[in-house]
Amino acid sequence: MHIPDGYLSAATVAGTYALTGATAVLASKKIKKSIDEERIPIYGVAAALIFAAQMINFPVLNGTSGHLIGGLLAALIAGPWGGFFIMASVLIVQSLLFADGGITALGANIFNMAFIGSTITYFIYAWLTKNLRSKKIAVFLSSWLSVFLAATACAFELWISGRSLPQLIFPSMLGIHSLIGIGEAIITAGVVEALNSVRPDIFFISLAKGGGEIE
Repeated sequence: MHIPDGYLSAATVAGTYALTGATAVLASKKIKKSIDEERIPIYGVAAALIFAAQMINFPVLNGTSGHLIGGLLAALIAGPWGGFFIMASVLIVQSLLFADGGITALGANIFNMAFIGSTITYFIYAWLTKNLRSKKIAVFLSSWLSVFLAATACAFELWISGRSLPQLIFPSMLGIHSLIGIGEAIITAGVVEALNSVRPDIFFISLAKGGGEIE
């Protein structure tokens, strides 16, 4: 899902950088109101964990592989806006040091995987938790949606950049990423369950809702 250089039109590059810049400004304002300085080291550990986990691929279909994005996991630990910055920092390092995602496409990649895949997904998770009364199911479903929605945005950006016809790019991207999303959901649910068993206080939700074990 990391878009490389040369795949987006100049207009799409400019538009996604503008959207991401505006999102970063909003996230900065929001996080100033909720950040706990004692938890900053935890955010650093979360960023390192997600960075390392993204390096591990799992097989999907016909030789295709996927890897953990970790957007919901970042948001569950650091909150919706802290999750945005964790994911953005991971994507920036990957782009600059490992050429995993192009610099011109960095605005799109951050918007897709940090804003949609982390911030937006956190609010979906919160809504699901309220309506399903089960945090485990909410984690699984919102993790899957984090991949599917980010892939939808990616497909849209490639389409408006003239890279492919919509009847080709959308079924291709969404089909494979619906499967990758299952892997994302299984891994995220497992990691959340493991962390919750030893450090339930690590989660941002526990600060917001007083106790807040992932039930």
